[in-house]
Amino acid sequence: MRKTYKGEKNDKERTMNKLILSVGQVLRDKGYTGLTIANISKTAGVDRKLISLYFGSVDNLVETYIRSKDYWVSATLGAVEYFGSAPTEGSKGFLESLLLNQMDSFLENTEMQKAVLWQISEKSEIMSQITREREKMSALFFAFADQEMKDKNVDLRAISSILTAGIYYLVLHSINTDSTFCEIELNEDGLNRIRNAVKTILSWAYGEQTKETSSENNSLK
Repeated sequence: MRKTYKGEKNDKERTMNKLILSVGQVLRDKGYTGLTIANISKTAGVDRKLISLYFGSVDNLVETYIRSKDYWVSATLGAVEYFGSAPTEGSKGFLESLLLNQMDSFLENTEMQKAVLWQISEKSEIMSQITREREKMSALFFAFADQEMKDKNVDLRAISSILTAGIYYLVLHSINTDSTFCEIELNEDGLNRIRNAVKTILSWAYGEQTKETSSENNSLK
């Protein structure tokens, strides 16, 4: 009986994993509009009834997949550990690393590129739920950053919003549009310019002067 049970359990886990991976394959091949029970079950090579049996609904299956791939969901776990350890480092370095890693992760993750397009193209309870999960990161980070920024007239939330959204858009632009953006070729050199701009903007926000800015100011005296 024990061997049979383990076999059934392993079969269930393998089937669930097939279905989860198939969501990613369908996203890559057909985009978010292709995330149907028929497409996912066919790609996985399993009976469509197993989606309801193992996940309750196709929406739950898709959400399971996106949670496993979403950069902000995984980054939140790292933030809990980071801020829970009462770090002596400031919030700027953490935010800078967070944004630059977001860019690198999004550049490499075709499935999440499709998911973000889905998020901004139509109302979806799945993506709304994922977005609410992402906001847990904001709550953790800004509670920490507010202590540093309380004497500064800087809206770090608005700045972070613009940078995060800009990174999403520029990555999608670099992949889907064969043109420059503000006269920047969005190849690796161009993306490095964007990375450096993120660092510069955060330095301004935190009241730091870059060497270039200091030199310019001195030349004007």
